[in-house]
Amino acid sequence: MLHDGPHKKGALIVTDPRIDWNTSPAALWRRHRSGLRAIRRLDPVDWQDLTGIDRQKQALARNTERFLAGQPSNNALLWGSRGTGKSSLIKALLNRYREQGLRMIEVDKDDLVNLPEIVDDICELPFRFVIYCDDLSFDVGESGYKALKSVLEGSLELPPENVRVYATSNRRHLMPEFMADNLASDVRGGELHPAEAIEEQVSLADRFGLQLSFYPFSKDIYLQAIDALFPNVADRQQLHLEAVRFATGKGVRNGRTAQQFYRQHAGDPRFT
Repeated sequence: MLHDGPHKKGALIVTDPRIDWNTSPAALWRRHRSGLRAIRRLDPVDWQDLTGIDRQKQALARNTERFLAGQPSNNALLWGSRGTGKSSLIKALLNRYREQGLRMIEVDKDDLVNLPEIVDDICELPFRFVIYCDDLSFDVGESGYKALKSVLEGSLELPPENVRVYATSNRRHLMPEFMADNLASDVRGGELHPAEAIEEQVSLADRFGLQLSFYPFSKDIYLQAIDALFPNVADRQQLHLEAVRFATGKGVRNGRTAQQFYRQHAGDPRFT
């Protein structure tokens, strides 16, 4: 709610009621509020609806189950091609494990400087929190990754046991890679010594113990995703023909393309 500030006449301070984590499985950080807001409408994506990424699903589920059980577990980086299910997998993970105590906080890359304060507020709570950073990457000169590093591996203080970071990115190393960085590397005594810029790039990604790669779908996998979205269609040949034509027009086969095809053709008399 809004009320007059205690120190400046007419100033407005935004305050939120304390989030009830018993009933709210997720929240996001709002910069202008300088606080968390409970997510009111969760994306209902279902774990079983995600096709073509079985290896990644199994690995992330195992890591999350270990985390929920208080066993050793890793921070996770899901990297690779756009539209291949990275973000959907994180959302489905929350829907699958929320009843087992999993809670999630989404933090935008530009707000990572607030991450230590966010973690301080939740480290004593009886829930297991995943800090979710979508489309994470850093450009030259950005410093937000330093706060992320401290949460991933700690500093003088160890990172909290009830917090893990799950991030998605199109970049494997989260930072831009330039040819000049490679040219600055050298060989001494028969060993390759990467340039300092490369060491900086790799050191951040290395803090994610679980790294899962995502690639564009093959034609067969893409059509499997289409079939899962249209389970009752009798004329599969016509469905597949239209789906392949749609993907060709977009120039990419992935889960996002399959979903877009579904939104465009759901209810089409040919596919009912």
